[in-house]
Amino acid sequence: MPVDGALVLPESVTKLLVLLETAGFQAYAVGGCVRDALLGKTPEDWDLCTSAQPEQVAAALKGIPVLETGLRHGTVTALLRQKPFEITTFRLDGAYTDRRRPDSVTFTDDLTTDLSRRDFTVNAMAYHPTKGLKDPFGGAGDLRAGIIRCVGAPARRFEEDALRVLRCLRFASTLDFSIEENTAAQVRLQRETLRFVAAERVQKELAKLLCGPSARRILLEYRDVVFTLLPRLRPLSGFDQRTPWHCYDIWEHSCAALEAVPPEPALRWAALLHDCGKPDCFFWRDGVGHFHGHPAVSERMAREMLSGLKCSRQFIEHVALLVKHHELRLLDEPQKPARLKRLLGELGEERLLELLELMRADVLAQAPEKRWRLERYDALREEIAALARENSCVTRKQLAVGGNDLLPLGLRGPQLGRMLNRLLEEVVEGRLENRRECLLDWARRSASQTEE
Repeated sequence: MPVDGALVLPESVTKLLVLLETAGFQAYAVGGCVRDALLGKTPEDWDLCTSAQPEQVAAALKGIPVLETGLRHGTVTALLRQKPFEITTFRLDGAYTDRRRPDSVTFTDDLTTDLSRRDFTVNAMAYHPTKGLKDPFGGAGDLRAGIIRCVGAPARRFEEDALRVLRCLRFASTLDFSIEENTAAQVRLQRETLRFVAAERVQKELAKLLCGPSARRILLEYRDVVFTLLPRLRPLSGFDQRTPWHCYDIWEHSCAALEAVPPEPALRWAALLHDCGKPDCFFWRDGVGHFHGHPAVSERMAREMLSGLKCSRQFIEHVALLVKHHELRLLDEPQKPARLKRLLGELGEERLLELLELMRADVLAQAPEKRWRLERYDALREEIAALARENSCVTRKQLAVGGNDLLPLGLRGPQLGRMLNRLLEEVVEGRLENRRECLLDWARRSASQTEE
């Protein structure tokens, strides 16, 4: 882990630091950008801290646009080369009565005081090109050790902002770190405070957590915290599926499936929720557990949970579609081209391939002796991609005729729609070529037979 050594700051960051220092103030890169740079990653954003107060920052930057984005807490945003840089005055926070933001802040000229108010040691480091790394709380050591640890007393840090409980898990997941013992204990003790955090804030942290390389480990180890946020998932934990297909309980299976899909939010959510309706559908038959109808129940529950997290309607529809169709059993036997074309027309190439990824993950999270079901995975993926490349006719829009072409046949309203559907079915089944003359001739004969 490349934690040691000098960091290379972007030219824009160096320019801002120089301007602030030339005006007589201290200035450093701070927080997550320093953490990521020490880990050898390229930070998405660079934040700065300074002894200059907001109005002094604006004066020191000499013509660079400065937006008043958080004056109450000492934060402004400089726009340099069309890129935003948050610049915050060194400060000491007052009480957090709303468990989110300090009621008041006191500006200071002491960097260590400013770093002491931050959440975790790995986020409480500052860097300067000539002064080097400022790390009063051992963040670099925790980076080397792979540990998430609160700055100071964990109870106080989490009481200040309840979302930090979830952020702790998020960082452990995305960085593949463990959580220090005292910090972990407070995560569990204060998990109920997450109920009072705005759903939009929770949603964003959960999405990042689920897409982390250690999401499965964190979801299993801290399931009590997750179930505080998503109580409808609690019945999955310890639910023995009592079937030879499965070697895990439903929660363990869901987490294993999540790990097996690409780290895209919709896919990760779909994997986590695809079997959430199983406990409601369980029944015994012939000494084996069954869950008939669970995709529909899981879809409904997924919609309700994601709506409660204030996810966008588009995102909810995306996840719900994958959950709804995850048991189409495309992998179990060779598929006729007509069926794949219908699915391609209904779902589109991107969603159908995502669904295939979810099915693959579902199998990987089952009993190892069921892995034979993956033998057709690569071939099926190529079949779907080939159909898409060939621009096969799979939707009414792709037919060589449209509604206007059928008007001379005397078809109107619902009759037009039914005829177009029948034409599409004939083309998809391979019984009719998608050529204008062929389609019109078939439609003409079909219409005349209907009249008779």
